[in-house]
Amino acid sequence: MFKTWAALPRDTRLLLGARAARSIGQGALIVTFALYLRALGWSAPAIGGLFTAGLLVDATLITLLGPLSDRVGRKRFLLVYEAAQAIAALIAITTSAPTLVAGAAVVGGFGRGANGGSGPFAPVELSWLSQTLSARARGPVFSLNMAVGFSGMALGALLGGLPELFDSVLDGALAYRPLFLLSLLGSLTCFGLLALTPDRATPPPEPPKDRDTANEDAATQRKENGLLLRLFGINALNGVGIGLIGPLMAYWFAVRFGQGPADIGPVMALAYGATALSSVGAGRLVQRVGVIRAVVWMRAIGVLILVAMPLVPSFWMAATLHVVRSAFNRGTAGARQALTVSLVRPHRRGAAVSTGSVAIQLPRAAGPLFAGLFFGSGMLAAPFYIAAGFFSAYIVCYRQVFAAYDPARSTPKRAGER
Repeated sequence: MFKTWAALPRDTRLLLGARAARSIGQGALIVTFALYLRALGWSAPAIGGLFTAGLLVDATLITLLGPLSDRVGRKRFLLVYEAAQAIAALIAITTSAPTLVAGAAVVGGFGRGANGGSGPFAPVELSWLSQTLSARARGPVFSLNMAVGFSGMALGALLGGLPELFDSVLDGALAYRPLFLLSLLGSLTCFGLLALTPDRATPPPEPPKDRDTANEDAATQRKENGLLLRLFGINALNGVGIGLIGPLMAYWFAVRFGQGPADIGPVMALAYGATALSSVGAGRLVQRVGVIRAVVWMRAIGVLILVAMPLVPSFWMAATLHVVRSAFNRGTAGARQALTVSLVRPHRRGAAVSTGSVAIQLPRAAGPLFAGLFFGSGMLAAPFYIAAGFFSAYIVCYRQVFAAYDPARSTPKRAGER
């Protein structure tokens, strides 16, 4: 396994660098964007509805792009994405017109917190990252990939407290505008790094030359499709929970405890920093106990903490629980991605990651709208308990279905084996 940064393949290092550059702006905006909209006079349901619209657009693009990238390559998609991100950031810097801000937010993913990922293009990026990695290397490297993103998010979240410093020279909502510069600079940096990264797309296998081989190939594909269908259903449970509590967490801290970005930013930074360390630890845990056990143990602890969060009486108690829960809950993301790309043959990895991602994005899209309605009605605890129920169901189903397909096992079961 890779012991040092220099030992990683050059392609991997460039893609990890792009994730780091992208994540800083995302971290700042996950702290401030909902608060920026609130300062502009948007209501909680309107803010939640905007997040929902953006997530629905993401889900639609994910459905199309992953399988398409398997056929035509990944690089051009990511370059278009970064160019669009830069344009969205420029719009947000220069205007607060509701229609333009909403359009820029949908395109730019502002406040949705992709952990350094490329939004609807994330399946393309992950498929690209897997090209030079063996099956056993994917768990640790994908965990490192998430750790890089979470570290950048932590730095960005710290910078999310800057509006209170800018408030002395920029009036009201204008104090939030400079943070969109981080998104702009990150996109330009990513564009440069991705332009230097070669795309070694995996060609599909040659068509079978005899009937027996054709029948075997068709049977393998049907069994892979069955696994992807189960992955879709299980990830949908996860997506509902994420949507209910993820995008509006900073808003919940502001409404529940009356805190501003100067206090919320450091909390979010600590959460992402802890999650970065947890992602590295999860990579090592995967090597010892496997992907499935690592995911089940860590996510179960996260659910218990989630149930406790609405019950605590102070901001700092809730903040501490949020930091710890983030480490256990989101620290497994890289391990779960490693499992997803291992369920199918190399030429179908884009389709596999798209299936897993869109299964999360579609139900996740409904979450912010309902959470906004709950918060607008004063029901600040309900989204936490509903999310905990969905997360619990996800953990049980994940273990039951995928235990035999763990890529960290010495001889993981392939699609169709019994």
